Amino acid sequence: MTKINDFVVRFANVNGTGSASANYLFAKAIFRMGIPVTPKNIFPSNIQGLPTWYEVRISGKGYLGRREGVDLMVCVNPQSMKNDVGSVKPGGYFVYDSTKPLHPEFIREDINYIGIPFMEMCIREFTDPRQRQLFKNTIYVGALSALLSIDFQELEKLLTEQFSGKEKLIAPNVKALKLGVNYVHEHYKYPLDIRLERKDLIKDSILIDGNSACGLGAVYAGATVAAWYPITPSTSVVEAFGDYAKKMRVDTLTGKNNFAIVQAEDELAAIGMVIGANWNGARSFTATSGPGLSLMNEFLGLAYFAEIPAVLIDVQRAGPSTGMPTRTQQSDVMSAAYASHGDTKHVLLFPSTPKECFEMTADAFDLAEGLHTPVILMSDLDLGMNDHISEPFVWDDKRVHKRGKVYNAVQLENIERFGRYLDVDNDGITYRTYPGTHQSKGSFFTRGTSRDEYATYTEDGGAYVRNMNRLIKKWNTAKTMVPGPEIHQGKNKNPVAILFFGTSKYSAEEAMDILSKEGIKVDAIRIKSFPFNQHVEEFLNAHDTIFVIEQNRDAQMRSLLVNELGLHPKKLIPVLNYDGMPITADNIVRQINDYLVPAGAHSILKSGEFI
Repeated sequence: MTKINDFVVRFANVNGTGSASANYLFAKAIFRMGIPVTPKNIFPSNIQGLPTWYEVRISGKGYLGRREGVDLMVCVNPQSMKNDVGSVKPGGYFVYDSTKPLHPEFIREDINYIGIPFMEMCIREFTDPRQRQLFKNTIYVGALSALLSIDFQELEKLLTEQFSGKEKLIAPNVKALKLGVNYVHEHYKYPLDIRLERKDLIKDSILIDGNSACGLGAVYAGATVAAWYPITPSTSVVEAFGDYAKKMRVDTLTGKNNFAIVQAEDELAAIGMVIGANWNGARSFTATSGPGLSLMNEFLGLAYFAEIPAVLIDVQRAGPSTGMPTRTQQSDVMSAAYASHGDTKHVLLFPSTPKECFEMTADAFDLAEGLHTPVILMSDLDLGMNDHISEPFVWDDKRVHKRGKVYNAVQLENIERFGRYLDVDNDGITYRTYPGTHQSKGSFFTRGTSRDEYATYTEDGGAYVRNMNRLIKKWNTAKTMVPGPEIHQGKNKNPVAILFFGTSKYSAEEAMDILSKEGIKVDAIRIKSFPFNQHVEEFLNAHDTIFVIEQNRDAQMRSLLVNELGLHPKKLIPVLNYDGMPITADNIVRQINDYLVPAGAHSILKSGEFI
């Protein structure tokens, strides 16, 4: 059966062989043909030598989550070939380098083999050793353009763009593409029964990764200081910030930078610099991942208790400890929410798309300064490092940064006594000052010890309790300021619902469609922030069973919901995935059905009794 614009292609390569640019060329060409495409780079944590994969889902229906099974495998890595052959769906295709005969152990009767002598062709056509290695990848992209009906002109355009300023490289790359095309034309029937057809489904969408979106969002938010310590998969956040800042934060008259990027000696120093810069009036941020978040706990507690704004972008990866540095998870939820010892709570934002990475990064600075507290944006490796189709970013040039409650010199002059921790407006949020605003009034130093409303050190229990109670009042005020949830609900409420957040969005929404086709209607809610506001609580209280979809072992979001909202644990059913790969819709549906069938609810829901 012919499948148009609905299949998965996976490339099996060796890390460090230059395959990334060729694989990206393949995905970008499909995007340029107006077809929704989702690429996933699955790479090892070493520099060179181990297997790496690049998985591309093509979906004319616009499903952007990862899907189980491979329809076409391009394998040029003997080290992983056995597993790669096994991952191909029955009836699928296995493209391999036929320079050497394929070993019998790699033969399956239920799949189709397409042998192309990539290495032999490179040796024959190119003399430079490096070109021979690189162009092997370009040849297989050319072969796929014939097998799958990729518009060859799009490939040529992309090469022209890629090598702008290095035009001498265009011709040999086009030659390598045509070698693959011609070999398929001469030896195989083409196109295959899985193929592409140009559509107009992309509209004005862009293809971008979440880390770049966060970096750009920080620039638009007015950030001028970034302090960081490099760690996978967050490093490119600050790199992107630097690249954009060099274009947008340089004084046109002097040529000097209006921003500073400081690489600290470790993560603790990085967050310390961020807190210091924010206390001094700058907008400052850092980016890290789980191990760095662990090291930053001490200073995050200081910022919470001393009430200093700070923005932290946490691009989550598989833990604990070093874990799997190049695999994705949502496993920092609890550690971020309660980072530091003592009674501490931090505002969290959960973006699902690059557009939300851009918007929420900008909003994080307003929230941090509006609440005088750290705000942590919870991205992950899948969102941060992989390209995603996104709506274009929009910025209102009339937007004014919300700097929060800050007294100026005139206001300080008219105050008899400044109270740094005095709740003037009865919302838990106090007023602060920038150092040097007034010659004698204001806050010129801070510390993490207990104090009274006027920042005077005290170990009086009553003063401490008043301060801690005010922080809870501020926390409740934060509920009215953070982004509300996204709710999917039909005309009639169903007793069963699903809850998801972050990159689980893509597969969760597809799972809803699959369940609907099975006759099972479910409501859904996507959490965008912590603390949970009234809409989240009302939705969860209105449903009997809520499946909580998350990518960690211990159901951390579920624990947070139970802890914060007092929900009965039995009504929150965990749907988990923690193998380091993005969760799939098939996996979600399978786990939900496994729960519903023994409970007898599956047939009840399908009968429509509660629908």
